[in-house]
Amino acid sequence: METTEVNIKAVVEREIKKKDGILRLEPAWVARDFLPPGRRLGLPESQYELGERGGICERWIGSTTKADNKVEVPFEGLSFLMLSSGERITLKDAVENAPEAIMGSEYSKTHKGLNRLPKIFDYEERLPYHIHQMQEHAKLVGCNSKEEAYYFPEEVEMGKSPETFFGVHPYIAREKKYDLLLPHLIEWKDDSILQHARAFKQISGDGFHVPAGTLHAPGTALTIELQEDSDVFSMMQAKIGRHKISKDLLYKDVRPEDKEKFGEKIILEMINWEVSGDPYFYENRHTPPVLIEETKQAGGEEYWIFYNTLSFSGKKLIVHPGGKFTSEDNGVYNILVWKGKGLFAGLEIEGGNFERDELLVTSGRAQRELKVENRGERDLIIYKFFGPDINTDLPMLKKYGR
Repeated sequence: METTEVNIKAVVEREIKKKDGILRLEPAWVARDFLPPGRRLGLPESQYELGERGGICERWIGSTTKADNKVEVPFEGLSFLMLSSGERITLKDAVENAPEAIMGSEYSKTHKGLNRLPKIFDYEERLPYHIHQMQEHAKLVGCNSKEEAYYFPEEVEMGKSPETFFGVHPYIAREKKYDLLLPHLIEWKDDSILQHARAFKQISGDGFHVPAGTLHAPGTALTIELQEDSDVFSMMQAKIGRHKISKDLLYKDVRPEDKEKFGEKIILEMINWEVSGDPYFYENRHTPPVLIEETKQAGGEEYWIFYNTLSFSGKKLIVHPGGKFTSEDNGVYNILVWKGKGLFAGLEIEGGNFERDELLVTSGRAQRELKVENRGERDLIIYKFFGPDINTDLPMLKKYGR
């Protein structure tokens, strides 16, 4: 059933009231055409390959961001509400038309949207060395910057290249030898640009914080990612294994006039050299889980897994078999049920069940106590994702080298 802008607000507010502030969401699958999928997202094998669109490599969670792919598909990347009345409404339209009901009256006065994008990315090969533009450059093409953070969930096959290349060797930034990267961008023939970067092992149950403009080439571990709501990037590596990367992706979010005037060198202007060349990159960006002591209960516990920034934040909630957990948070968030099954404020939830593993908790409901109950025989694992300025008491890493 279709709906219109005129009645979206009424439909959403009615559903929020009916469901006591919690909305179910449909999964949003996103294809990429530059590398093959890792096939660990739980889809039937036959559904990963999509012809000229490439393959399903990502699942976006509680998304209000449209995927920016060469082959454009209506609504790709956008989450839909799972409404009992049958209307087809995206979460983006719901937030834009009923901001107070979803985000709360105070928060919606200062924030135009949820302003964050959680996702799972799943590739067979390591991703190419690339950056996501900082705001000063992203705004030139009408987009937002893309700060991001990673968490590598446990009990998942790590893939064939479980290490991420971050930044550059510190001397390159210290001595401003930025042009060392330029021949690789001009020649566009192989993966030798990685000789200028440092690799860090991906460890299950571990993570990293990656500011916009940071050079990086994520490894093959299945990754839970939380980021600003943007899909900007510039790929800077010509080849991954046997896969050639289109040079069009180097200029994906570069203005035509800048490409014409500066060529490949314009990309070097978009790099955050301070972060990329930080000799203490690991110490300043490595984000292992941090136990939240004040919410620890007999039935379970929470950990900060996305922190060190006010742009977004995220928690991992573990409820033990037979256990119950009382949850109360500062504002709107959405969840992904990763493992196990149980009840979330009375709603049935189950990891891996695409009809029961994704919820949006509105601000009003988040700030009231809700019960999470494990009704399975293993730990119930839930990831919570928050936008900017909702959690301000976050752990911040000690700043080494400052």
